[in-house]
Amino acid sequence: MAAVGGWLRSCAKLKRNLPAYLAPWRTSPCAFRSSRSELKPNLASDGVICAPLQTFTEEETMLKNMVTKFAQERVAPLVQKMDENSKMEDSVIQGLFEQGLMGIELGEEYGGTGASFFSVILVIEELAKVDPAVSLLCELQNTLTNRLFTTYGTEEQKRTYLPRVTKDLIGSFCLSEAGSGSDAFSLKTRAEKKGDYYIINGSKMWISLAEHAGVFFVMANTDPSLGYRGITCFIVDRNTEGLHVGKKEDKLGIRASSTCPLTFENVKVPETNILGQVGQGYKYAIGMLNAGRIGIAAQMLGLAQGCFDHTVPYTKERVQFGKSVFDFQGMQHQIAQVATQLEAARLLTYNAARLAETGRPFIKEASMAKYYAAEVATLTTSKCIEWMGGVGFTKSYPIEKYYRDCKIGTIYEGTSNIQLSTIAKSLAQEY
Repeated sequence: MAAVGGWLRSCAKLKRNLPAYLAPWRTSPCAFRSSRSELKPNLASDGVICAPLQTFTEEETMLKNMVTKFAQERVAPLVQKMDENSKMEDSVIQGLFEQGLMGIELGEEYGGTGASFFSVILVIEELAKVDPAVSLLCELQNTLTNRLFTTYGTEEQKRTYLPRVTKDLIGSFCLSEAGSGSDAFSLKTRAEKKGDYYIINGSKMWISLAEHAGVFFVMANTDPSLGYRGITCFIVDRNTEGLHVGKKEDKLGIRASSTCPLTFENVKVPETNILGQVGQGYKYAIGMLNAGRIGIAAQMLGLAQGCFDHTVPYTKERVQFGKSVFDFQGMQHQIAQVATQLEAARLLTYNAARLAETGRPFIKEASMAKYYAAEVATLTTSKCIEWMGGVGFTKSYPIEKYYRDCKIGTIYEGTSNIQLSTIAKSLAQEY
């Protein structure tokens, strides 16, 4: 008995000395930020309505409906041709400008629509349901080009470029190089100061929209001894001497959207073409890509939804063993599972967009949305081909194109592993 008593006392002592985080049934003092509730404004006095994430304003609804109509009438008939030829039709690009879809957030003084960031996300999603390549053009113009000018541009730069990006000018973001992909800030492109201008030498790879772009945002290092703190963003017009756009890549998916290498041979850029401040380019790239990831999430979401919308009706029409394929319970369970994941991806994407729009922290949520939407798009398109059977494997139906298009979602604007690392860093800070 004495031995038992001693053992119990030892256990009690051990229990008292346990770290707080191992204490049983004790509430953790830390909390996942997304699980923490926040005090809402006074609804009666402020007139704020806590609406579901899928509740849109009248303006957002009108824009969404307009884009759906535009995509069906002016984009859909050309999708297969553009994919086969690896070329965006001029009429589609012109249509995007005419409909005001290339300057959604820009003010009317620049010819923009003056709508919200959430509107941008809705437009990207709707376009991606029909053609993710066209959606990408709209996404990059709105989340990178326009935002770079409005956030960091001088008044002169804004007056020069913003009226044009709403009418006929496409921008292109130049960060990646042969030796700097995920490790983007190890770039080697150099900008050497010569009086009141800089001389840029180097090369870039995987540059989206390069074929049609009229202006490039070039990340170059003005002082390699400072490492990434020497990276500066330069505005370089397409017709600048020494700038060469190479042959576009022959890609697996989003083929209508060009991806090209660029070389810079003694490209002379005036000091006035620096965007923001010298040595701050890395900060600008991070900031823009964080918001851009919500755009890519919307693209992947729209792609997956478009593929799903093409496929489910077919399963209800296709008859095997005396009943529609959809009526088999095994098929219903698969379809229900994908539908649930699509809805989850949509809520993640919309939540990140609303957070960004209201100026609240969104980096973790943006990475979650992009990571998950890309994973869901991969699963959805693969399952849709299986549900369609043999015809899903042919180019007679658009399902195989969605399957090819979705793969890039796990790669550009930060790979899936980079997103997971970003999420983990946020979690480490929260706990």
